[in-house]
Order: sequence, then C-alpha cells, then structure tokens
Amino acid sequence: MIIGIVAISKNFAIGKDGKLPWHYPADLKFFKQTTTGNAVVMGWNTWESIGKPLPDRINVVLSRNGQIEEQSVVKLCRSMADVIDFAEQYDGDVFIIGGAKTYETFAPVIEKWYVTEVPVEIADADTFMPNDFLEGFTHTDEIDLGDGLCVKVFQRK
Repeated sequence: MIIGIVAISKNFAIGKDGKLPWHYPADLKFFKQTTTGNAVVMGWNTWESIGKPLPDRINVVLSRNGQIEEQSVVKLCRSMADVIDFAEQYDGDVFIIGGAKTYETFAPVIEKWYVTEVPVEIADADTFMPNDFLEGFTHTDEIDLGDGLCVKVFQRK
C-alpha cells in the first residue's frame, strides 16, 4: 500500500528552510514506529536534509539527476513509475514522507494518509501542503499523541 505521512500546522505548513519548523518527540516517535520495517520514499531535498538513511527501513530517494551511493537500504529512483514498480514488488508498505513536490507527485496514487495535526501556526514557513490534499479521502481514525498532537487517518474513498 502507498501511504502518505505528514505533520502539518494549522496553516498547512510542513517546512521552513528545509526542516520541520517544530520539534515534538511524540510525533517523531510515531513516525518511527509507523514506518520502521517498511519503505520510505523521499525527494532529493528531504534526503539531503535528513543526511543519512533512516534505520530499519528501505530508503527510496526520488531524483531525476541526483547521485547517491546505493546500499542495501538505499535505492535511487528516477521517476514516479520506478517507485510504483518498486512498490508493486515490495512486501510491505511504502510511505511517502516528503517533501512537498514528492507529496504532489504521488497524490494520485496515495491510498491512505497519516496526518499529524500540529497545534501551531507557522507564519514564516516556506513549504505547505495544498488545502485540498485530502479531497477524495474519508476520515477513518484518530490517534492522540499527547502534547496537543492528533494523528488523523484518512482512507481513499
């Protein structure tokens, strides 16, 4: 299954200067627990900002012209079609983890979303999710992480 996972502020911000504009250990723990043992797909800028493979996951980097040293846990894909081919053969879930362009690219094929609602507004953010990114999805579950954080789960209709 191809799943989107994102933390989003009240004003739909997801980033500032290539990083998350907040720090909530509960959200990071949820992200780790949810994605561990699966594959994570990220764009080149997200890969660069993380700086190393996320442990205990297959790290798929989507880039037309970036170069990385492929390892057993790191795979470079040049197109959405390459990622979809990988997902069809992969025995596990494939999580789209960002950034904004990668979310936009995979929006038509994401079957489920985990959306952590962060209880702040980031006035100086520079990266946002579109206001209608959950159009065509139904709210199916909620997970309270504490600290005012709520993960909402959405399934494609």
